[in-house]
Amino acid sequence: MKKSVKRYLIKGILVCFVFLAVLLISDSEVSANRIAELEASIQEKEAEINAAEKEKKELTAGLTNVENVKKELEKSKANLTSYVKELDASVANIQEKIDTLTEQIAEKEAEIQKTKQELAEAEQTEADQYEAMQNRMQSIYEQGDMYYLELLAESGSLADFLNRLDYIEQLSQYDNNLLIEYRGVVEYVSLCKEKLEVEQEVLNETKVAAEAEQRAMEELIAEKEAEIKAYEEDISKKEELIAAYEAEIAEQTSVIEALEAAVEADRQSLWGERVYNGGMFCWPAPSYTRISDDYGYRQHPILNVQQFHTGVDMAAPGGTPILAAYDGMVVQASYNASMGNYVMIDHGSGLYTIYMHAQKLMVSSGEEVSRGEQIATVGTTGRSTGNHLHFSVRLNGSYVSPWGYISKP
Repeated sequence: MKKSVKRYLIKGILVCFVFLAVLLISDSEVSANRIAELEASIQEKEAEINAAEKEKKELTAGLTNVENVKKELEKSKANLTSYVKELDASVANIQEKIDTLTEQIAEKEAEIQKTKQELAEAEQTEADQYEAMQNRMQSIYEQGDMYYLELLAESGSLADFLNRLDYIEQLSQYDNNLLIEYRGVVEYVSLCKEKLEVEQEVLNETKVAAEAEQRAMEELIAEKEAEIKAYEEDISKKEELIAAYEAEIAEQTSVIEALEAAVEADRQSLWGERVYNGGMFCWPAPSYTRISDDYGYRQHPILNVQQFHTGVDMAAPGGTPILAAYDGMVVQASYNASMGNYVMIDHGSGLYTIYMHAQKLMVSSGEEVSRGEQIATVGTTGRSTGNHLHFSVRLNGSYVSPWGYISKP
């Protein structure tokens, strides 16, 4: 009876060892997979750090050299129209850089938040694994050096001895993997911290670059405005200035009339019939109601002659939204040396609205727009000496007062 019990006990111990060995093999495989994934994450993080360092170097190299731009513009100063056109092109290029940098700032801030989260998770993993390592070392210490020898010495057979030996090897491999994995996590935590630092540096330098580009743009705009004012205030050229102003208005009108004619000619095939239903326009420069120049004839302060102003000038800071006054189809969204960036909308029944001097256009020709939809941003492109929206209304081929269709909010 005693022999039978002993036999069952030995079999039970062997089963336990086999079960433990299977668990250890499984844990070792899982640990090996985690180590492989960790190594891949480390390589990925190193690549991200290198990319961020490269991005940081490229920021400075891509900045606008304002002095070089000014030197190039000097060549065209003799012709104000050419000068304005080339300077606006330079400003548009800088604005694109600012827009790109602004997007990069938002992306970098999001990346920093993601890296902070990754760092927090990695630090928690490091703490958990450190605790597991401590517990394992405590277990080994309590078992003593003779534990494995005793385990082998108590083997009941060669097969039992081999099973126990395999178990010890698996246990050793498991401990070794734990150590490798812990070291990898420590390295990954260090790389997360390094990436966070580099990303913060890139973010700060991107903000500095955006500010520098903004200053460059403002400097060029100020120079253009000064050049236009100096030209317009040169009383010795009174007759030339009057003729130039009349030519400017005539050129604007010619462009707009050509667009109107094209719309009417192609209305059936391209544009389709459109009827204005008599609704009131919305204010195209929301939150800004100061009129810097009204519609109609006014006395030129320097030339002392009557001049006709084709629209209403609404003073507003650069970059603020310009809204479509009413439902319609965009006839043109383009650039003109006099009008700057402009949008022209067909509202039907021979009614059109024109929005001039925009900083940035946000619609394209042929696009349907709704009342109150943003179509551009306020700027000072073209023949302009300050940020504002020049808003014009035309009916059946003639300029009409915008006040017949719009009222201040």
